[in-house]
Amino acid sequence: MKITGLIAISLLLLLNSCRKDSFITSPDARVSISADTLKYDTVFVTTGSTYRSFTIFNDNDQKLRISSLNLLGGSTSVYKMNVDGTPGDQFSNIEINANDSLYVFTQVNVNPNAANLPFILRDSIEINYNGKRRLVQLEAWGQNAHFFRDKVIATNETWNNDLPYVILGSLLVNPNQTLTINKGCRIYVHADAPIVVDGSLVVNGLKDTIDRVYFQGDRLDEPYKDFPASWPGLFFRGTSKDNVLTYASIKNAFQGIGIFDPSPNANPKLILNECVIDNAYDAGIISINSSIRARNTQVSNCGKNLFFVKGGDYQFTHCTVVTIGNRYIDHKDPVLTLTNFDNTSTASLTALFRNCIFWGENGLVDNEVIVSKNGAGIFNVNFDYNLWKVQSTPANITSNQIINNQVPMFDSTDGSKNYYSFRLKAGSPAINKGTNAGVLTDLDGKPRPVGLPDLGCFEKQ
Repeated sequence: MKITGLIAISLLLLLNSCRKDSFITSPDARVSISADTLKYDTVFVTTGSTYRSFTIFNDNDQKLRISSLNLLGGSTSVYKMNVDGTPGDQFSNIEINANDSLYVFTQVNVNPNAANLPFILRDSIEINYNGKRRLVQLEAWGQNAHFFRDKVIATNETWNNDLPYVILGSLLVNPNQTLTINKGCRIYVHADAPIVVDGSLVVNGLKDTIDRVYFQGDRLDEPYKDFPASWPGLFFRGTSKDNVLTYASIKNAFQGIGIFDPSPNANPKLILNECVIDNAYDAGIISINSSIRARNTQVSNCGKNLFFVKGGDYQFTHCTVVTIGNRYIDHKDPVLTLTNFDNTSTASLTALFRNCIFWGENGLVDNEVIVSKNGAGIFNVNFDYNLWKVQSTPANITSNQIINNQVPMFDSTDGSKNYYSFRLKAGSPAINKGTNAGVLTDLDGKPRPVGLPDLGCFEKQ
């Protein structure tokens, strides 16, 4: 009996093994495909996208033969296909073991054309097995652009909004030269491409979303489009002067703005009017002994929002400076650090912050405003009508009408969706708590009252 049982078990194992080595031929074979469409975000011409992929699962206890797997656009398609590591546009007689899978990768390379607006690019991958035909759609948006590699602005130059601008390598504005960027321009910057200004940068954005000027990384696909440190940032060096940024959005840089040394003339080195600096990995603005005037400007969700050392001259009016710790940014540094020294020397410091909000959440910071002084040089730091989060009021400052540690009640701080709106909710302690600073509109271009404006860059309407 024991021998008979062993023989029966052996026969069952042999039959099962033979079954796994045989091919299922029924059109009703259980085959699942992980996606019916692969979509790409905007892809610039001449630059390749990242790879997208889908998986073909053989959910049967027998082998499956894919009789053909074809990129229907063939060799002329803007798409490229790779099947389990082998490139090509046509494959045949591909075997998938029982309860196993096959990976298909695709990439798109967009050829230039005459279109100014984004254009759609479609193709399909055809999968045939057991007399059954299935399709996976491919869809991408192509975009022509101005491409600059190691671009030098050697004479005054103006950019207009006909096509996006893609910066590779670097962009340098020479001393005594001006780059003017007009409304609606989009500047997409590669990971290795700092924008360095030794001359002047003038940005002429307007209030409507379509007319603002945007600086961000050139990876527009998920999830990279939301990564901080996607590009180095804007840097204003020693000879730089008369820089004015109006309705500019600077997003996802390593350092949004780096500004160094005093202005060569009597004007502030940098003026920021109605700007947004967001999601910078290291610092929103880092300044070493320089001069900035900022109005209706938001500096948000940065490693260090404002980091000003070795003195300087600063005026910030109706600004919102806030970081909500999230999966991209660890909130471990104050949103404002202000000193008159560095590792080797001190310099005079003059600063006025009026009608501003300094706030942070989801981090390890108790004091969002840190002011430090060394030596006996000029040190005039004034906070006038502000809301801040601090446990210990900074020393060596003058303050007036400070709202301390009251939650400002922002409209949305949803980290799970990576959606932040720093407009004020009804009932916010920042509403009607400012002083008239002569600023008639807010960051949205909405009117401010003549009497008691709200704190921060947005006026509750």
